[in-house]
Amino acid sequence: MKILNIVGARPNFMKVAPLHRAFQRKSEVESKIVHTGQHYDAKMSDVFFNQLELPKPDYFLGIGGGSHTQQTAKIMLEFEKVVEAEQPDLVLVVGDVTSTIACALVATKMHIPIAHVEAGLRSGDRRMPEEINRILTDSISDYLFVTEQSGIDNLKHEGVPDEKVFMVGNCMIDSLVYYRQKAGLLDIMPSLGVAKDDFVLMTMHRPANVDTAEGLTSILQIIENTTPYKKVLFPIHPRTKNNIEKFGLKAKLDTIEGLILTEPQGYLEFLNLMENAALVITDSGGIQEETTYLQVPCLTFRDSTERPVTVELGTNQLLADLNPVTVHEKVIETLEGRAKKGVIPPLWDGHAAERIAEILVKRAKLLS
Repeated sequence: MKILNIVGARPNFMKVAPLHRAFQRKSEVESKIVHTGQHYDAKMSDVFFNQLELPKPDYFLGIGGGSHTQQTAKIMLEFEKVVEAEQPDLVLVVGDVTSTIACALVATKMHIPIAHVEAGLRSGDRRMPEEINRILTDSISDYLFVTEQSGIDNLKHEGVPDEKVFMVGNCMIDSLVYYRQKAGLLDIMPSLGVAKDDFVLMTMHRPANVDTAEGLTSILQIIENTTPYKKVLFPIHPRTKNNIEKFGLKAKLDTIEGLILTEPQGYLEFLNLMENAALVITDSGGIQEETTYLQVPCLTFRDSTERPVTVELGTNQLLADLNPVTVHEKVIETLEGRAKKGVIPPLWDGHAAERIAEILVKRAKLLS
């Protein structure tokens, strides 16, 4: 059984790493990795080759930037050549990035079965390109591997047959469990001038939050309101950094006492920082899941989430806008120990990839 595993953006690496390991333990499976190059820079390469112990990709498509349409078209053209050369038994896609839908479209048109890992997640906001990618990929996939109950409910509501849907847990958490001890051994906090529980960790990169002067001004005010209580450690995304300069806010940023700016961190470094933070403030999707597992309070700047279990069971709270007053109240509430308590969702135990490998091998034997 030859499987092509697709990665295109940084979060994909953390999901494919445990899957590739699980497949390699199955003598019936030949696992190959295709990196589309949708997002590619030196830091991501470091994450891919070194930290996650993944082999060099069997194929690197080198797609690079461009609009969603341009990226989708370029990926499809290049991936079609790979499928023709490899004749795989299955194409496995993860998450909701452009590479996910592009490679799934190629596979279905070439009559190759598709497995979608992290299926069924819905934010309800079709203005997000990721939401469209999720819906379309699920609609053409043969195996839908789900991380939480909302995924089961959404797919049932959309009329997906039950026999295609499998509740398996969360591959992102597989990586967290696998690398947690290794991340904990890193001596990163002293080099950044922070200690356990004496800092708030922040990430901000979504266009809705960082593409306007108003949004960025609010973010800076939130930081300024927080630093009298805790240091704020802010690994700054290139998009956010560029827009701060574009809107003339760099001087303001540089004058905030107690703010520690860093470059984007590697996977292990960021995992270490998350586990030791008093609070995480973010607009990321995956961080909601990781903080829920680590039982670290998280404030997420989005008006909806495709991962509702992080709010229903976990430590995550959604904030619909960047209102510094509201955020300040939540920060104080958390730092005073009054934050919501969470539990780890079912099957988030570090074994999701093993379940997926077992299901695929069993199904292949039944079909052969």
